[in-house]
Amino acid sequence: MNHDPNGDTQTDNKQLARITTEIRTLAQQCSGDLDALLSLLRTLEQLHREIREQFFEPSLPDTRKDLYHLLREIEETGGWPYIERMKLQILLKTLTPDSELPPER
Repeated sequence: MNHDPNGDTQTDNKQLARITTEIRTLAQQCSGDLDALLSLLRTLEQLHREIREQFFEPSLPDTRKDLYHLLREIEETGGWPYIERMKLQILLKTLTPDSELPPER
């Protein structure tokens, strides 16, 4: 996280750590409740989309030099943030014996 002149990066990191702990705790509490876990995943996906569209995209640099620096930082610090969706084929494999699955394409 870059230092924001109007904020404190250390405070931001502590807030993120606290929120992350709360989300993990909630996920553990929902363990075994597929509806609640699915709701949690959908909420996280929606939050990811909102942050990207409302805050990240408008903050993108407007010069090639600044864009290059951003892309280098993304590459060096772990890549592009992405929320992976479970593939339906994997879900079906957990529910159905292999002999009953249609062939993969």
